[in-house]
Amino acid sequence: MSEPPGATVTLTEGSTADEPSKVLTAQRVLPLRRPGRWIATAVVLVLVAQFVHGLITNPFYQWDRWSYWFLRPTILDGLLITLEVTAYSAVLGLVGGIVLALGRLSKNPVLRAVSWTYVWALRSIPLIVVLIFLYNFSALYKTLSVGIPFGPAFFSFDESRLATDMVVAVIGLSLNEAAYAAEVVRGGILSVDQGQHEAAAALGLPKGYQFRKIVFPQALRSIIPSYVNQLIGLIKGTSLVFYVSLLDLFGSAQTMGSTYPGDIVPLLLVVTIWYLILTSVVSVIQFYVERHYARGATRSLPPTPLQKLRTGLTDLRARIRREAAL
Repeated sequence: MSEPPGATVTLTEGSTADEPSKVLTAQRVLPLRRPGRWIATAVVLVLVAQFVHGLITNPFYQWDRWSYWFLRPTILDGLLITLEVTAYSAVLGLVGGIVLALGRLSKNPVLRAVSWTYVWALRSIPLIVVLIFLYNFSALYKTLSVGIPFGPAFFSFDESRLATDMVVAVIGLSLNEAAYAAEVVRGGILSVDQGQHEAAAALGLPKGYQFRKIVFPQALRSIIPSYVNQLIGLIKGTSLVFYVSLLDLFGSAQTMGSTYPGDIVPLLLVVTIWYLILTSVVSVIQFYVERHYARGATRSLPPTPLQKLRTGLTDLRARIRREAAL
């Protein structure tokens, strides 16, 4: 009989290998050595250490000036504008995306055609072009009116008075965001099993109730990860509103950089770290929202970071005890 890998043959006292008193003692199977993995780990650690060392010791980064600018009122005012523009655009973009997605899924050919054309056009035009076009919209239409086409107007208003820098930025970002959100929402709705639609229709539920209570809640599990990616892109996309004279976080840093040219690098680091903080907060919120909507869809909820840490520490202590007992 051949011995399995990791097992040894232990002979009792006074026995031979051919006698039936042979005793097989199973030994712990050692994992295969993977030198390539350790070499790659060492290389990565060296590169990370060099990068951190460069960040800390390179005087060109001017970390003292970074600490000076990080919480300056000018930067915080720009940060507040960034948050406002992001919040308004995210809500309006999602609402517009839902409407466009329903239009694309509609049986009405006109709604399908208009929705498809809107998504195609706004995804094709760069965001900066949309913002600059809206910023100069008053040159094309000095007044806007609501009424009967080719007929009398019920009322009109001066477009330049309403189109403030904040309004232009929010409208431009919302129009662009709605085009991408429409495809995210449409994909989430299509991911719902067709049996759910048939079961809801068999119960005689109204179409609106089916969408609100049955289809859309299930579609959210697919919508949330993709839309959060869009939201992170929206946070970074707000940096373009500087070109329509709105001093957001990036615009404030850019203005201060023009006034203090020696602090350009520290100001860019300030903007970078604030964007890292904002996107990290959004990612944490995404995790808990996904975890909430995973109830009933998985056998067990995904562990939180704190639970993963506790599990890792418990496994590490257990491994140390096993190693000490050998």
